[in-house]
Amino acid sequence: MNFVTFDMQMDFEKSYAVFEHAFKSGINFFDSAETCADGEAEKFIGKIVKTGIERGVWSREDLVLTTKLFFGTKLGRGGGGPNDTGLSRKHVVEGMKGSLKRFNLDYVDVVFCHRQDPYTPMEEIVRAMNYVIEQGWAFYWGTSEWTGAEIIEACEVADRLGLIRPICDQTRYNILDRSRVDYDFVNLYKKYKYGITAFSALSSGVLTGKYNNGIPEGSRMSIPWFKKVLSNGLEEKTAKALQLTEVAKEIGCTLPQLAIAWCVANTNVSTVLLGASRIEQLDENLKALEFEDKITPEIRAKIDAIADFKPELTKVQENVHQIRGKWQ
Repeated sequence: MNFVTFDMQMDFEKSYAVFEHAFKSGINFFDSAETCADGEAEKFIGKIVKTGIERGVWSREDLVLTTKLFFGTKLGRGGGGPNDTGLSRKHVVEGMKGSLKRFNLDYVDVVFCHRQDPYTPMEEIVRAMNYVIEQGWAFYWGTSEWTGAEIIEACEVADRLGLIRPICDQTRYNILDRSRVDYDFVNLYKKYKYGITAFSALSSGVLTGKYNNGIPEGSRMSIPWFKKVLSNGLEEKTAKALQLTEVAKEIGCTLPQLAIAWCVANTNVSTVLLGASRIEQLDENLKALEFEDKITPEIRAKIDAIADFKPELTKVQENVHQIRGKWQ
């Protein structure tokens, strides 16, 4: 489960109930980031984890907890200074300590580099992530939204120095957005056994059908900065979502279930992250697993024809330069 948009204003017991229900339904992977709610999400998850341990529902060993470093905890409060973001050894070490303090945990299972930092040498990044592992603060490290070339460089640096490679990338992947997973990363799967933790399986809500008749009040797209980031090509995407609804009906599921099942059916995808604020919503999403086997070559071909996806060259994202470049 992903806690980027988890509603921390909910009653704690209601939030805990969703987490516990997820665990009892077979979910053991829970993800956050230092930047989520300026660090408050990590505190929230830490409280839930501790409560579940105290109630005898799970042990720490039962859970795979992950977080991400890069954006810091001050972007929502004006951005902070040059040491508050990025992947310098200083921010990686201090950011990791800060995350563990907020979680109130001794370690996380995987720590991701939330973006690649073009202003920090790759060797420094690899050495910093290895230091985190050597200190026992994480078992593994991964990348998030990196290009295939950047991941290969990190692996080659690690091999040259006898250090630990990254093991997986957390990246956007859905029927309408496949550039990294299906094209840019192809060589990584066989060469490095690289894993994929996919987020945005529902294309930021487009593949729920919620935007088919405009932008509902209170939805992500109604928030100005979300709309600026996500609304590019929205009309075309919603038109495709309407067509995909017919494919979903053909195999007996909803559009969101089709979208999730399609992601899960990719053997290169290790984990699909889901977000849910209600047990009913979670159960509805988990039913997608019942339709994984129905993503046959024929159904996949229909999906591909509707998506008509054209891969784009992945590159350093503009916001990375905006955040890090101003201090250079």
